[in-house]
Amino acid sequence: MSRAPAPQDPAAPIGGAAPGDGEPEQTLHASCVVLERRGLLILGAAGTGKSALALGLMALGAALVSDDRTHVRRRGDRVYARAPEAIAGLIEARGLGILRAEAVAEVRVSAVMELDRRDLERLPPPRTIALLGCEVPLLHGQLSPYLPAALLQYFKGGRQA
Repeated sequence: MSRAPAPQDPAAPIGGAAPGDGEPEQTLHASCVVLERRGLLILGAAGTGKSALALGLMALGAALVSDDRTHVRRRGDRVYARAPEAIAGLIEARGLGILRAEAVAEVRVSAVMELDRRDLERLPPPRTIALLGCEVPLLHGQLSPYLPAALLQYFKGGRQA
């Protein structure tokens, strides 16, 4: 089941597409981390827990790419993510402030976690989302105590069903 971003969707561009060298690029209201050398783009409305999920994953060994705003760029049939220069290496921790973190400059987006939608099925069907015309696996979920651990295992071992 594929779904293209709608205008009100967190995956909709902020400020439109940026000019580049011919490859599509846009800025998303999203956070991004690296797990097992693959990128997880975290989408959701303000207050849904994008930064909290990123911090939880970082506590399990993930590395920060970007927090709150993420540049995505298509190269061939793949999408890559990086932080806007002004916020590179920074992540918000609600109640503590803006924290510094070692960050990865860029990563290929291997999956998208959408925090605004929750799967009601115990074993949801595989889904994808179109990012800059590329299909990327889409995961739905709301922030829960086990979500960072489940995502880490997803990236380590993949999905059976």
